[in-house]
Amino acid sequence: MKLVGKYIDKRNGSGHVTLRPEDDEDIWHLYNLVQQDDLVKAPAVRRVQNVSATGSTESHRVKLDLKIQVSKVEYSSSGGGQPSSDQTSQGSNSTPNVQSTATLHISGKVVSENQYVRLGAFHTLDIEINRDIRVEKSEGWDSIALSRVEESCVPGRGAEVGAVVCGEGSAAFCLLSQHLTLVTHRISTSIPRKASASGSSQYEKAMSKFYSMVYDAFLRHIPFGNPSLRAIVFASPGWVRESVYTWMTNEASRRGDKLLARSLREKTLKVHVSSPHVHSLMEVLKSPEIVAQLKETKFAREGIVLDKFFKMLASDEMRAWYGPDHVCLAADRGAVGTLLISDELFRSSDPKTRKKFVSLVEGVQRKGGEVVIFSSMHESGQQLNQLTGIAAILTFPLDVEVVEAEEREAAEEAEKNKQEESEGKVG
Repeated sequence: MKLVGKYIDKRNGSGHVTLRPEDDEDIWHLYNLVQQDDLVKAPAVRRVQNVSATGSTESHRVKLDLKIQVSKVEYSSSGGGQPSSDQTSQGSNSTPNVQSTATLHISGKVVSENQYVRLGAFHTLDIEINRDIRVEKSEGWDSIALSRVEESCVPGRGAEVGAVVCGEGSAAFCLLSQHLTLVTHRISTSIPRKASASGSSQYEKAMSKFYSMVYDAFLRHIPFGNPSLRAIVFASPGWVRESVYTWMTNEASRRGDKLLARSLREKTLKVHVSSPHVHSLMEVLKSPEIVAQLKETKFAREGIVLDKFFKMLASDEMRAWYGPDHVCLAADRGAVGTLLISDELFRSSDPKTRKKFVSLVEGVQRKGGEVVIFSSMHESGQQLNQLTGIAAILTFPLDVEVVEAEEREAAEEAEKNKQEESEGKVG
């Protein structure tokens, strides 16, 4: 993401930020930045109708900048969702071209005068790569939104892990960046059994064809030559990962593709997983090989922290709390050592709900606690969302039932004091 312009009033947080998205991850950042009632200005194409003196009408498209008050934000990330069994081969020494597939649609009423669009008309802005977008916050820029802007504009980002999760006849090609797990392509083809000699021959032919399809898809969908790509992972149950890797290295040597051969040799990690599906990436991120190589990356940190929480929940449940109400109670007592919170909670359409979670994060940080904001586009974030989207590892044990009883007693005491004060005023 490129920061084109920024003005934030330090007194009340009001102001605007102009950004230029450069890849899919930037589109995801914008989805997390833009909230209901924000003011957004971006390029748009509008169909305009003109009526001539004779009464005939003609329509044409006009490019213009529109400013709208946001009422709805829709995000879609899909490029490799449909399985494919037919690949087109590429030549040697090719470099992959991973195209943008994420889309962001922002709808709302037009709030600025325009020659072609009347004030108050509804319009949907289609946010595109390399097109500037200006965002003005209706409630001011809070710490979470500002940190999101700063994080998105760090140079040198991009996919850090390319993964091929495969089984016999199936493969999913994934790119993992700081905030995004993108399935760029899928392959699915039938493999016959090798129950007899003739069946074995058919099996070997089918597997050879499958390996060739994986090779060609890898060239197109994994940016193996990018310096930012730190690891290439082949994951599978059984022996398939070894066979795919061996076939690819041999084929790269046969074709004279030195860049691919070197990348496979220097970056490859082979990991065992329980199933050939994308959700097995959680197992990949928890494997010792990946942890050792990618321990500084955000998505690896998410997986480690979530695994620590589940282990704590199993061994000492009084130090592992989840759910908004319970976590807030623990935070009020200064007991939160690590806060796990999903970015989905900050996308609430209710400003009060967002402010509640922003205040919670800031409070935990002020008391010296660690805050890990999970991306709901990673498998770890999706698992946290299934657990209400928020959890905490406590620095000391607390009994939920005791804390809730104390809260009820405090509320009853406050209500009693309030009644006594009101009765005293009446008397």
